Amino acid sequence: MANIGFVGLGVMGSQMVNRLLGKGHTVTGYNRTRTKGQWLVDKGMRWADSPREVAQAADVIFSMVTNAAALAAVAEGPNGIVAGLTANKILIDMSTVSPSASRALAATIRAKGADMVDSPVSGSVITLQQGQLSVMVGGRHDTFLKVKPLLEDIGPKVTHVGDNGLALSMKIATNLSLAVQMLAFCEGVLIAEKSGIAREVAVDVLIHSAIASPMIKYRGPFVLQMPEEAWFDVNMMQKDMNLALELGRQLDVPLPTTATTNEFLTAARGMGLAKKDFAVVFDVLARMSGVPK
Repeated sequence: MANIGFVGLGVMGSQMVNRLLGKGHTVTGYNRTRTKGQWLVDKGMRWADSPREVAQAADVIFSMVTNAAALAAVAEGPNGIVAGLTANKILIDMSTVSPSASRALAATIRAKGADMVDSPVSGSVITLQQGQLSVMVGGRHDTFLKVKPLLEDIGPKVTHVGDNGLALSMKIATNLSLAVQMLAFCEGVLIAEKSGIAREVAVDVLIHSAIASPMIKYRGPFVLQMPEEAWFDVNMMQKDMNLALELGRQLDVPLPTTATTNEFLTAARGMGLAKKDFAVVFDVLARMSGVPK
């Protein structure tokens, strides 16, 4: 069993810690808001008062925070992860940030004799709880082989995609499609509904049709009833869409459907829906279509 640290106990991070504890690993955790991690402490997680303490206590440290600014906040400074690293320790960063920001942090960590991989995931709270999460890894192959067993305890599909930053490119490529698919699904539901088909029937038919990706199957019903707590809110999805648009500009790849879908996320924010799951783009399109909620 491994001696693990985990920084960032949000919706996904906390569930990952829960799985790691269930596999028998020792986990030391930190979150800016301690109350979010108390249920894990009750289940045996050790609490640390700073990211530095997590890094000092563990051999392999996971981090999963909202964006590049949050990653810098937990990684840098006298109480950051980097300050607590020593030779041969490994940071597995699961945050979705720009590939360039991740590579810069990896260089800093390697200067201390430690190493880092970027390891974003594809899936939701449900797929994580079911043990079906897909994990991508960017970094040195020998480091990947060291951390692969731990990542397999989180999700069964663990893929080394290349050097540092490339797992993030893969994650961005994946996430842009989630929002685009969701908007297309909403268009289909509304065409059916305005034709006279009950919304519930339209959703049921579509999530059992050829267009039903795994994401559509679990998120499609959100157009009928949104979850009380967003699985992935509008702000988070728009952050990833902006990363995609930035990467597209850098690589000369046009992203027309990504750009259009991003405007609907902006509209959702303008309507005060920023903290709702990104499936709320249905409400935006429905209002534009003259369909009551």
